[in-house]
Amino acid sequence: MKLKYAVLAGAALLGGITSCKQGAGGGNSGGFKNLLDRANMDTTVKPGNNFFLYSGGGWLKTNPIPKSETRWGSFNELNENNNKALHTLLDSAAGVKNAPAGTAMQKIGDFYRTGMDSATIEKVGLEPLHAVFTRIDNLRDTTSLIEEIAFEHTEGMDLLFGFGISPDDKNVSKEICQFAQGGLGMPSREYYFDNDERTAKVRNAYKLYIPKMLKLMGDDSITAVKDAADIYALEEMLAKASMTRVEMRDPNKQYNKYSVAALNKLTPRLNWGKLLTDLKVKDQDTVILNQPEFYKVIAVALKTTPVATWKKYLKYHVVNDMAPFLPSAFDRTRFEFYGTTLRGQEEQKPRWKRVLQVIDRSIGEVLGQLYVDKYFKPTAKQRMLELVNNLQATYSERITHLDWMSDVTKKRAQEKLNAFMKKIGYPDHWKDYGALTIVGNDYVKNVMASAKWQYNFDLNKLGRPVERSEWGMTPPTVNAYYNPAFNEIVFPAGILQYPFFDEAADDAVNYGGIGCVIGHEMTHGFDDQGRLYNAEGNLSNWWTSEDSANFVKKADIVVDQFNKIVVIDTLHANGSLTEGENLADLGGINIAYEAFKKTKQGKGNEKIDGFTPDQRFFLSWAQVWRANTRPEELASRLKTDPHSPSSLRCNVPISNMEAWYKAFDIKPTDSLYRPEAQRARVW
Repeated sequence: MKLKYAVLAGAALLGGITSCKQGAGGGNSGGFKNLLDRANMDTTVKPGNNFFLYSGGGWLKTNPIPKSETRWGSFNELNENNNKALHTLLDSAAGVKNAPAGTAMQKIGDFYRTGMDSATIEKVGLEPLHAVFTRIDNLRDTTSLIEEIAFEHTEGMDLLFGFGISPDDKNVSKEICQFAQGGLGMPSREYYFDNDERTAKVRNAYKLYIPKMLKLMGDDSITAVKDAADIYALEEMLAKASMTRVEMRDPNKQYNKYSVAALNKLTPRLNWGKLLTDLKVKDQDTVILNQPEFYKVIAVALKTTPVATWKKYLKYHVVNDMAPFLPSAFDRTRFEFYGTTLRGQEEQKPRWKRVLQVIDRSIGEVLGQLYVDKYFKPTAKQRMLELVNNLQATYSERITHLDWMSDVTKKRAQEKLNAFMKKIGYPDHWKDYGALTIVGNDYVKNVMASAKWQYNFDLNKLGRPVERSEWGMTPPTVNAYYNPAFNEIVFPAGILQYPFFDEAADDAVNYGGIGCVIGHEMTHGFDDQGRLYNAEGNLSNWWTSEDSANFVKKADIVVDQFNKIVVIDTLHANGSLTEGENLADLGGINIAYEAFKKTKQGKGNEKIDGFTPDQRFFLSWAQVWRANTRPEELASRLKTDPHSPSSLRCNVPISNMEAWYKAFDIKPTDSLYRPEAQRARVW
């Protein structure tokens, strides 16, 4: 079960939240000294041997990872500042005791107060889940079992499988029901079957974790061990039928449209007409199954697994996913596995930060409105649009001059590029949370009510025109994304600030920061996944076969570059899993650099703080990625994260750029040197 929050569309670039120091980005020079402070560098390291350490090694040595974090880098530092600003907004709202019902202040204030009221949470225990447990206890057969699972989905909880409403990939003007794999307690299929030492350790710890949670729920030790074995065996069956993370990167493999009648033949014991009705879906005769084999196995499991085992499984997953909102014994036990064992985190984040994250995921646009009103400068939006347009024009020129693409495909690529929808700062139309009631005395109720609200919000999309103005991230988020269905690039207010974007920064720093972000998201429209969607956002092959083959050949060079790198122990980078992000990083920095060279500073060679314009551009890029990461977190990300480790995101793209070699006088004897014939050039 996963609580349904707003689904992030497309491919995300970053994972942090930056400071609330807002700026409009300009052409001033010398005002960004702190980012390129030599004290943060390690000049004992040759830039050609490890640019990641050269640019940020000093900072890495003096900034150990706090016990409450799994990694610590530029984004985390800025995250602290932004959290402080959001914390102020939450405290202010919580301080308004008599806010009118339904207002932003009332919703945010009551949500925050109940989340911080640990005494009441301890007192009520599992009582908020009593109704769920009673329904599960009363299940007698597979029919009632599926009814309960469907009901939990309507309550906003993903139980056993994933279900949602989103545009039809091949007809994006229409919303359609989409079903995905799910039901696992560990992050992905790989954790159930990979045999490297770290994964085996996590798997064994998870087998011990399940009975710990069951004992907290009331099982005696013997019963807990037996029930845990049954639960794990069921999860393992589901995991075996699940796609790998790499397989899930192919949108064509995940596009499997079925009529209800065809589904009933495909998966006996799953009455799809009744299931859709139980999910409150009306007037839909076709759905999309992202992973059909997974649903075939569910059908088998319904027949072969006793209802008693299903009941244990359901109750465990309800409590496991709700544990962060329950008494400390549940929350702490969950953290010990998912935080410490899986990711290496030594202690939990302060409670206020955890509650803040829940509120941002639950009613983020309510909090986002307050954030924008107080911290976002409208001038930043206009300056950002200028930068986007500059990079778009540069991208267009690069497409025109490609030597591996035919004119017919170039024409279609230009059409797609020119059709980009640009969203900057915050939504033009805010979500209306009027139907959501937030109470002042029950944290679990508020969490579940917001999840249910999101389910109904999505369900109401069926039968209506696709709402292309909707955002997949909240305004305070320091991130960006490309959504292929809308063919849009989106930059929330949170990222339009230092160190990416600042009115005091020279062009080299702004283009090395936010410019690379813009280029990254644009390139997602043409990476190994994004290129499969046309200008309208439909999954459609607009490439000639020869051009497609040329692209794959060039992209495979990037895949191979990453596959060869050992990151930790014997674990290699996964070039196939991270292909899209790596292509976007490579394209983004190339496009941003070429756009920068059109500026007055880019055309000159005047030094600032001892660095040439080109050096400042590359240092801006590199120091954004500085981060210390715990070994457990690093190993986990190699299996689950489509983004490469920070050091690789810094070093690999620039090792393919002639301009970087010239800027820092890189020699063939340097570790990062690649012979020109081996350098990757795609977009």
